[in-house]
Amino acid sequence: MDETSPPEHLNPLQRFGRDVRQVRQARKLTQKHLGNATGYSEGYVSKVESGTLLPRPSEKFAKGCDTVFGTGELFAGLLRRIDEGDHPSWFVPYLNLERKASRILAYSSSVVLGLLQTEDYARAIFGAYFSREKTEAIEGKVAARVRRRDVFERDTPPLLWTILDEACLRTVVGCTAVMAGQLEYLLTAAELPHVNLQIMPFTAGAPAASTKPFIVLRFTDSPTVLYTETRVGGRMHDSAQTVDAAMDDYDLLRAHALSPDQSLALIATLLKEYRA
Repeated sequence: MDETSPPEHLNPLQRFGRDVRQVRQARKLTQKHLGNATGYSEGYVSKVESGTLLPRPSEKFAKGCDTVFGTGELFAGLLRRIDEGDHPSWFVPYLNLERKASRILAYSSSVVLGLLQTEDYARAIFGAYFSREKTEAIEGKVAARVRRRDVFERDTPPLLWTILDEACLRTVVGCTAVMAGQLEYLLTAAELPHVNLQIMPFTAGAPAASTKPFIVLRFTDSPTVLYTETRVGGRMHDSAQTVDAAMDDYDLLRAHALSPDQSLALIATLLKEYRA
């Protein structure tokens, strides 16, 4: 990044890096010192300041900068706004709650849950939905989706329990190679202690066929929230009656889904088919 480049010519990551460098230099700190203080390498700081660290600096680094520089929540806030800039405005309220949730209960009927999508899978999804967008805009959306996994880097990550309809595994998004990579990632993610994964088979019949995709967010000190989404936007629901009905639906889905072991076996079988 050219240090003389005017701010309007810089992308959000470059502007973030420029701000980090300017404050670091004002505090008379070296990149090595800032790296040591935030728990990262000198090379990591260098990439942040040049705007070349992808998909973007971590939340831990941003908070570390605020601590070292004494800037309150300045850099943590800048990082959140970078994330929000790559998401539609109607999704931001959900995104803010997702970061705070202690449990995420999700049901997906046609595509893999965003939190579990690979870069290639997300790229194929966004490429289809936003076919007239420039490549740069698509890549920004892909990076933002992958960055949502940062919630699992918290000291106490949320429990993610997701039920995927079998259609999510059999609908070829992108190509067979993309699907193979996606299924490989699901198998890896399912091994994590904070992830539970079940597949709703086609043979389950009505319980899956009559249920639309939804996500329930639970919190340690706040009421449970239901999130639903359509092609034109998303909506948050917090009435006790609506949330209770969603939890009843989720219990029914879990009861009719394959067990976690059976689910992984099905994913492994389909992975072999995609590889072939």
